[in-house]
Amino acid sequence: MVVIPPEIKELFASVKTFPLATASKDGVPNVAPMGAVHLEGNKVWIMNNFMNKTAENLRENPQAAIYVHNPETKRCVQVKGTVTAHASGPEYDALKAVLDAKLPGLPKKELMILDITEVFECMPGPKAGQKIL
Repeated sequence: MVVIPPEIKELFASVKTFPLATASKDGVPNVAPMGAVHLEGNKVWIMNNFMNKTAENLRENPQAAIYVHNPETKRCVQVKGTVTAHASGPEYDALKAVLDAKLPGLPKKELMILDITEVFECMPGPKAGQKIL
């Protein structure tokens, strides 16, 4: 199990939009901006409000990567993992309640849970691309 250090938790909390990369079963890539993202332990919760191609890709190929970048601090990491979809359950209900309070009116179709398997450095320099976790 990957344990997320405090500095990466802080990075997640400072970011508003997260590019999520997926690929179809045939390897056709797709990147889409995600706004309803929450780091919970070693999982990234992403609410599917408007996903079309992304959700289709995740059903065909559950591997995904999310880019976490704060332009003000210039800190960034790439997080990789396997995604499962949940249209109900305690995790779905928890994120739905948070989003209902912040952003009422969004569809909140399902919760995509990315189980973090790897984290990589994205900062330029000698450690660029190195595995952090």
